[in-house]
Amino acid sequence: MLFNSLEFIIFFPTVILLYFATPYRFRWLLLLVASYTFYMFWRVDYALLLIASTLIDYACGRMMGRIPGELRQKRKPWLWLSLLSNLGILFTFKYFNFFSEAAGDLAALLDLNYATPVFEILLPMGISFYTFQTMSYSIDVYYGRIQAEKHLGIFALFVTFFPQLVAGPIERAGNLLNQLKTEHKFDYDRAASGARLMAWGFFKKVVIADRLAVFVNEVYNNPGGYEGIPLMLATLFFAFQIYCDFSGYSDIAIGAARIMGFELMVNFRSPYFAISIKDFWNRWHISLSTWFRDYLYLPLGGNRVVKWRWYYNLFIVFLVSGIWHGANWTFIIWGALHGLYLVIGNATKGERGKILDLLRLNRLPKLHKLLQVFTTFSLVCIAWVFFRANTLTDAWYILTHMFTGFSKSVAALTSGVGAHWKLLYLNQVKEMFYLSVLFVTLLVLIEFANTTMPTLRRRFDRLPVPLKVAFYGFTGACIFLFGNFSETQFIYFQF
Repeated sequence: MLFNSLEFIIFFPTVILLYFATPYRFRWLLLLVASYTFYMFWRVDYALLLIASTLIDYACGRMMGRIPGELRQKRKPWLWLSLLSNLGILFTFKYFNFFSEAAGDLAALLDLNYATPVFEILLPMGISFYTFQTMSYSIDVYYGRIQAEKHLGIFALFVTFFPQLVAGPIERAGNLLNQLKTEHKFDYDRAASGARLMAWGFFKKVVIADRLAVFVNEVYNNPGGYEGIPLMLATLFFAFQIYCDFSGYSDIAIGAARIMGFELMVNFRSPYFAISIKDFWNRWHISLSTWFRDYLYLPLGGNRVVKWRWYYNLFIVFLVSGIWHGANWTFIIWGALHGLYLVIGNATKGERGKILDLLRLNRLPKLHKLLQVFTTFSLVCIAWVFFRANTLTDAWYILTHMFTGFSKSVAALTSGVGAHWKLLYLNQVKEMFYLSVLFVTLLVLIEFANTTMPTLRRRFDRLPVPLKVAFYGFTGACIFLFGNFSETQFIYFQF
């Protein structure tokens, strides 16, 4: 079930009404049924994977929980059973065909006879999210960070909790499990806060992301027909499309959970105002970046090793992050690029400091920060080309033609000939182009205000009721008047 669907508009209020009307001791069962119903709207039979993952990790957790902490090594077989089961399911459904085809390509290169086996299977929605969530539970139980959950129903709800089931945030058991056992009474202020966050998420998704997708798809599905400014615009639009699409989902998920009394972790903090790639990953998809930090980067040694090994750890983590996002070379290059950004950034930190001193930019902190934000955003956009491109060939074409063919764009700007203008508008209606630019600008201004004025939200809460009602009315009108209600799937559902 999609958040931006008619089914969800009926489903969610029904669940809320039943949730607060149901006695506390039965609420877990109601939410568990609702969560499976939510998932099975997409594919009924793939719910069996959820059940299998849940039962395996529950059993492994219970067995590890019975072994005293001082005998932790005896827990290891159960940890490996949990990890290998989850990774095996993930590999089979998401990566088998990719690696099989790669082996076939290598065999052909070596002139070997190799029949490439391919599974005709559909990728289960959200499989990367819920497998990482259950793996973190098993690892935390193994190290004694949390106690193994004894209630199978509560644990199953932790795995399948519908607001964040298919696209996160990737929750930790230490945060969510206890909340699932706590009685939550209806609170108007909390519900209003959750509803506002959901509305903002819907605005970002259907008004901004899905409108930008029209322009982005036009160019990225036919890159050879464009060069210069259209390629730059499409890449810029994709940067905001994927941000509004994914952060919009997170806002809806966090808001929906908050209405019921649950607090999910923050997943985005204005990432395009980051002053470095490291800062970007402290702000973007936080639940995944902290997962990789805690369960891969730190176990590899983090930065507590010799310098070359530290760089190796950074690069490997982001290479794995690219693979996590998709079974395609484009995602692998995207992850490797971010790994290289971090390695090069750390390796040249001293030299860059000397250049800043030479240019005296350290005496102009605002200009310095603006240059940092611009540089970071530009590097992120270059990487986004690989993330969005259908093939490596398309990505290379876009990168090598993005700064060519400006004569056509200049002719369009000076002559006003309709054909040229249509090229600049990416073959779409110019009014929709202007609206898209307007809403992206509005988004940037709102995010900038939230970043520079942390008390803005509290000030909004103190506004007179008529002004707040007017604001809600304006937001609702924008959603219904300018939203794209074609039930476009969220980008991260494919992961």
